[in-house]
Amino acid sequence: MGELTSAQWQQFEEDGYLPLGRVLDEAELEALRSRVDEIMLGTADVDYDELLMQLDGSPAQTNGWKGATLGYRKIQGLEADRVFAAYMSRPAYRELCRRVYGPVPISCYRAMLLNKPANAGTVLGWHQDRWTHLDRDPLLTIWTALDPSTEASGAVRIVPGSHRRGLLNPDDPSGFLTEELTAEHCGSDGQRVLEVDAGEAVLLHNWLLHFSPTNTNPTPRRAFSVCYMDARTTSRDTGRPFPTVWAA
Repeated sequence: MGELTSAQWQQFEEDGYLPLGRVLDEAELEALRSRVDEIMLGTADVDYDELLMQLDGSPAQTNGWKGATLGYRKIQGLEADRVFAAYMSRPAYRELCRRVYGPVPISCYRAMLLNKPANAGTVLGWHQDRWTHLDRDPLLTIWTALDPSTEASGAVRIVPGSHRRGLLNPDDPSGFLTEELTAEHCGSDGQRVLEVDAGEAVLLHNWLLHFSPTNTNPTPRRAFSVCYMDARTTSRDTGRPFPTVWAA
């Protein structure tokens, strides 16, 4: 991935998302896919106590392994895994963060696998990625497809330009919309299905409205999502900062 042009940055600022194209070759893609399977099956050399692991269809989001299955919905804390940490700390991604946040240290709010298992997957309602317990809002996520993300496999749906409307439900702890706000801002005529091939990535503004349905394909739809933020960000609950990706 080369340096983004001024026209590309303008498109991102207007639309709230920007396809970055192919960022993983076949060997790199297979390495991340294999690592995902190892983690889910419990054979990876990783500290499972540092990983939040949620099974698809379960409301429980707690740290620790839940058994050998490929049916996990979410695995969060992958900045602690050597394979995913190497990918998310690529210099090209540092430059994207520098453009959004300036020349400041960058931390990670969450680095996670999002999985919609074959013929399954949790519906995720319309929302903006923001969290009221943070002392400032993260603005940048890089979303990388590990499998083809199509309409049939539960691809993310977005409302282009919706990030420019500001925070629509600022009191919700995780940015989810009410039924009234969904009806007002997420009409079908303004939606777009964000189809992404395996090995491709998308730059996302955190306030971009998005939603994802179930996966109706006989194969999984996995993606690796990293929310980067100004390293000065702290939790109002604990007062603590978050894992640093780039110190300077």
